[in-house]
Amino acid sequence: MRSAWADAWSELVETARRTVADGLVVGTSGNVSVRVDGDTVLVTPSGVPYDELGPGELCAVDLAGRRVAGELVPTSELPMHLAVYRTTGAGAVVHTHAVHATAVSTLVDELPAVHYMAAALGGPVRVAPYAAYGSEELAAGALEALRGRSGCLLRNHGTLVHADTLRRAYDHTAQLEWMCRVWLAASSVPGRTPSLLPPGELDRVAERLRGYGQPGG
Repeated sequence: MRSAWADAWSELVETARRTVADGLVVGTSGNVSVRVDGDTVLVTPSGVPYDELGPGELCAVDLAGRRVAGELVPTSELPMHLAVYRTTGAGAVVHTHAVHATAVSTLVDELPAVHYMAAALGGPVRVAPYAAYGSEELAAGALEALRGRSGCLLRNHGTLVHADTLRRAYDHTAQLEWMCRVWLAASSVPGRTPSLLPPGELDRVAERLRGYGQPGG
């Protein structure tokens, strides 16, 4: 295995295991992928417990979905991952079945802007229409919901987030689940309506987030 691929695969496996440890998925649900060498995608295989993944389970495809390394069948959600890579500059994609986000996806067409971290995803998070898992229809709906955004909810299904790095894609996935939990808690209070942030404030936050953190971090 190429050294760069080995490092990327190791990070991918660690991230996939973290989705289980952090309660964002159950069993082998959800999937993770990362782009390497421009047009190659490393992706979790279908139906394999994440604690059983090692260097020998590497699964790599090109942007057309043709297997270029490994013997295992890629995740059934490969069409959705590849659709993101073909239409954005994403370096990584994380898909989960997070509980609160999935609950919100059944209630609204867009997660209201209850917290300024919505700006990290491009604005209020849209909900893609329901479609069968692994289908081209699901991939197309997700792309539409992602227009101008780096994350969306999938109706009756879960979350989809992309970013330039796997670490950032995972962090934003966790933030999205947290925002969904906040909105569910606030909106459940009888007789009260959660206050929302105006679009202008999200724009200001987005600008501030561009300079957040340590230089070069």
